[in-house]
Amino acid sequence: MTETLLRTEGLSVRFRLRDAVVQAVTDLDLTVRRGELLAVVGESGCGKSVLAHALLGLLPGNAQTSGQATFDGTDLLHCGEKELARRIRGRRVGLIPQSPATALTAVRTGRKLLTETLRTHGRDPKLADRVAADAGLEPADLDRYPFQLSGGMSQRLVTALALAADPALLIADEPTTGLDRPLVDHTLDLLRRRCDDGGAVLLITHDLAAAERVADTVAVMYASRIVEHRPAADVFAAPAHPYTSALLQALPQREFLPIPGHPPMLTALPQGCAFAARCPRASDACATQPAGPVACHHPLLPSEVPA
Repeated sequence: MTETLLRTEGLSVRFRLRDAVVQAVTDLDLTVRRGELLAVVGESGCGKSVLAHALLGLLPGNAQTSGQATFDGTDLLHCGEKELARRIRGRRVGLIPQSPATALTAVRTGRKLLTETLRTHGRDPKLADRVAADAGLEPADLDRYPFQLSGGMSQRLVTALALAADPALLIADEPTTGLDRPLVDHTLDLLRRRCDDGGAVLLITHDLAAAERVADTVAVMYASRIVEHRPAADVFAAPAHPYTSALLQALPQREFLPIPGHPPMLTALPQGCAFAARCPRASDACATQPAGPVACHHPLLPSEVPA
């Protein structure tokens, strides 16, 4: 059996505000194995990025976590900031952040940032050009300061920085933001190669086409919960949850149909299925929370999937 690198069980994240509690992630069970690319997909605001920050101890002070999250035997939720910083974050687990502008130091060139990162992780600083090229950057691009880089170039630079330590697990949070189509494909192929070479990738994206291109497994997230978690080929060929089906039918290359209604507020989630108010298959049974790899009381049969 392939080695499990990351496992979450019942992982929940809550943000306590003055007058409300934001239920950002709820009872999340995920497993990422060596050689696997797991894509977590869903609409903006469903909790995908909060998941990434929770795994790396990057949540703000008003966050409360519960459940379990382990990486290679290390308890990520309770090991403490010192161990996360010294042993895990950026070393064994790399992060491609969603907002490159906030992750780069304005007074250092890309080359300085990359060579320092390589040296910190015990790798030869002379590898900078090669690591940058893997991320789609030219050597001359490294000699610029962050404010001299376009959004797409900044995205490629933070990708190179995340790759510098050659981490066992790479968390890629919307890694293709700001990239044109050839560079999107280049980045996705890079992530796929890392898995094929024995690494693992947790890809967080709203780009379903990207997930379909490279993922082994897909977890569909809606209103803080995973509603469908199955092999990627099965999800895209025969989605079982009505929300997954609606997401796919909203793609321009399919029916381009909008999903009616709006997701519920994360401060006021229903007790039962959060998608019920938007779902044409909803019934009284949906007042209770469904469970399983397809969290639905009325999943679609393969014969019901729109052509």
